[in-house]
Amino acid sequence: MILLFGPTGAGKSMQGQMLAVRQGWKWLSTGEMLRQSTDPAVADTLRRGELVSDELTYDVFEKAVQGARNKNYPNIIVDGFPRTKEQAAWLDDYLQVHHEVIDLVVVLEVPESEIMVRLAKRQRMEDTPETIERRMAIYRQKMYPVLGIFAEAGIKIIHLDGTGTAGEVHDRIYAEVEKVCPAH
Repeated sequence: MILLFGPTGAGKSMQGQMLAVRQGWKWLSTGEMLRQSTDPAVADTLRRGELVSDELTYDVFEKAVQGARNKNYPNIIVDGFPRTKEQAAWLDDYLQVHHEVIDLVVVLEVPESEIMVRLAKRQRMEDTPETIERRMAIYRQKMYPVLGIFAEAGIKIIHLDGTGTAGEVHDRIYAEVEKVCPAH
């Protein structure tokens, strides 16, 4: 399992999808799955720039991983999960119970000014300047402790420059993924 981290607008979804296509793996984005939810409470939470409840996130994640495993994908790229220390602890338990491992954590580093430019082009309902600022603050507050948990567990974490063309960023990610999950 490969985990992709980075602030909103860092390119996690695009890079996850590109890597999945190139490797024949399954891309799972909790954000995408939650945005497709028909639950009005989920839509309202996303519109405010808040995080969806852990229980709902776990349910979405578990069903998606099981679906990917049922289709025999050799590996999974997870985008946008876990986002809190509690979610990281839940994921650790989940991995042990289901005999899954995290091969690599990729953190895309993108300056906030670049993120604002990217999100202005994206035009999602939740991408207002206020919610972007709020999500950036939540990211900084919540993600560093999560990365600390992974580091303590001995999981390989790499920080990559997420600026440049999609192809340039993809090449950086692919070079690191190849070191831990070489193509057969």
